[in-house]
Amino acid sequence: MREIRYEAADGVATLTIDRPEKRGAMTYAMLAEFSARVADAGADPAVTVLIVTGVPGSFCAGIDLADLASRSPDDREGDGPDEGDGLPLLMACPKPVIAAVDGMAVGMGAEFATQADLRVVSSRAKFRWNFVHRGLVADTGAGTWLLPRQIGVGPALRLLYTGADLTAEEALSLGFATTVVEPEALPGAARELAAAIASASPFALNRTKRLALTGMSADLRDHVAATRTALAECFVSEDHAEGVAAFLERRTPKFTGR
Repeated sequence: MREIRYEAADGVATLTIDRPEKRGAMTYAMLAEFSARVADAGADPAVTVLIVTGVPGSFCAGIDLADLASRSPDDREGDGPDEGDGLPLLMACPKPVIAAVDGMAVGMGAEFATQADLRVVSSRAKFRWNFVHRGLVADTGAGTWLLPRQIGVGPALRLLYTGADLTAEEALSLGFATTVVEPEALPGAARELAAAIASASPFALNRTKRLALTGMSADLRDHVAATRTALAECFVSEDHAEGVAAFLERRTPKFTGR
């Protein structure tokens, strides 16, 4: 599919929404391909980090309303992006996910950005959760569950209630954006961050993401118990042995994710 492009190299997969004439608006066919490629990245042992992005000046303007209107209400929910373990798509991906946003992230596009673990954005990026103006709620649950935890309940509700734009500068000040760069610097900044993450142990990264997400709604004692389980798994992993050996031998570790 031309509108959804996927490539992987050096531990980093890049998933690109390439439909600038519609500002990256998603058809259901595009969503199916997008979901399949996220699953590919999650299952590929050669991939440590996933970057989700658009083409210059475009990220994702939400669902293509013409495509949505052509479907009956009964058909709309089942053909959306696949989820894993009841989680929104990018949260369910076991690998760290970076959203590299240039231009508008509207509706589902804002939800995808929210689901990502980190957001590198250009100075012209804007985020808009405009669901209430379409008679809807934030469609993946990320806007109403993750966003208040990321930026605070009050700021999140203002955006959800009004559908107002969140600018790049505001996103940075609220901690939603990891960094803001000029548009031409966005691909390089996203790759630089991805490369820094990809140098770590995939085995530990997977468990760190899982603990961070589940920990936001877990009882502290349950979270500490889950951490002990993950730590015990890490102690017997090949990645831990390699990390210790590389430190003692003063060399760069060669992690395998095992």
